[in-house]
Amino acid sequence: MLKKFFFSCVALLTVSTAAMAQEKQEFRPHWFAGLQGGVQNTFNKEFNNWKTFTPTATLSLGYRFSPVVGARVGVNGIWNKSGVAFCNNQEDEHYRYNYITPSADVLVNLCTLFGKKDTYPVNLIFVGGLGANYAFEGSYRAEEKGFMDYANFVNCENDRRWAFNGRLGLMLDVPICKAVNFNVEADLNNIYTGNEVAFNRDHLQLTAQAGLAFKFGYQKPKRVKEVVAEPEPVWQTRIDTVWYDDVKYVECTRDRDIKKEIFFGIRESKVASTQDQIKEVAEFLKGVRDGEVTITGYADKGTGTPRVNMKYSKQRAEQTKQALLDCGVEADKIKNVEWKGDTVQPYAENDKNRVSIITGHGVYTDKDKVVEKKFRTKEVRYRVQ
Repeated sequence: MLKKFFFSCVALLTVSTAAMAQEKQEFRPHWFAGLQGGVQNTFNKEFNNWKTFTPTATLSLGYRFSPVVGARVGVNGIWNKSGVAFCNNQEDEHYRYNYITPSADVLVNLCTLFGKKDTYPVNLIFVGGLGANYAFEGSYRAEEKGFMDYANFVNCENDRRWAFNGRLGLMLDVPICKAVNFNVEADLNNIYTGNEVAFNRDHLQLTAQAGLAFKFGYQKPKRVKEVVAEPEPVWQTRIDTVWYDDVKYVECTRDRDIKKEIFFGIRESKVASTQDQIKEVAEFLKGVRDGEVTITGYADKGTGTPRVNMKYSKQRAEQTKQALLDCGVEADKIKNVEWKGDTVQPYAENDKNRVSIITGHGVYTDKDKVVEKKFRTKEVRYRVQ
């Protein structure tokens, strides 16, 4: 049976290796779940170990961190058996018991560790781990006379024992497709307990199993953006002409005129220096050069006599002059003061002719904007390739 199992595993490895060699695999970190089955033997120096092979199975869950390192946790077990060889010509006896072995293992891919690639069609993986062995529900095949002398060690169905387990092994791992790997694994377990179903000693347990690992939860690798080296640029120079506006401001003189009217009521001639018209004339004279004003007083023909109207027009003109002086206007800026009574009526409307009119002239300095089109040249460096 063992020979058939061995040759079947070799044949499957050969076929899988040929298939995977045709397809390039890229490693990505991932989870995997494993299912294995095979045989195991717990060695006993006092008994024929060829009679104590029993079936075994393993369930595991693990993660491959890199092309080299992985880890898994799993549970191995089902049945176990051992025996006792008697030295007094009595028949050798064997006994059975159940066991489970939970453990945590480190997996190191020796091919990628010492090789130059991240994936290979066949991988040799080192297995090392620690765990515990739990034995329970033991039973005897027979109870011969003299065998019960060992009852204090192997007694019996209700006996349950924990044992420390250390593991070393090798695994051949072959990717079948993207999601499934086939593997063959052989492990040597060292099981020790001071009091267990078997006799009080260390035990070496050999397990040989074959199975499948189902991969899932792939992590996409971080892609490094390929940087393509650009060719060395080729530069040239040219002379460009740039047109622009050359703006200048040229001083010039301009004439400026002003005319203000101050209206009065019947028989009124008072003018205040705070009147708006007086203030505007004073500001005008301050802002011009060679400025001067003329003041002319009037009276309406519709009221009073010519003599009376002449008197009121004179008073209105003189009051206007005094208001300008009170507002800060220099006397030499007032060129002429005159009055015309009702001999001249500047307005068609009678009441508007009770008025004094200020007319003025001056020169002020202004700036004219002059725009001239000009150009300049500059050297420009530009890329041609």
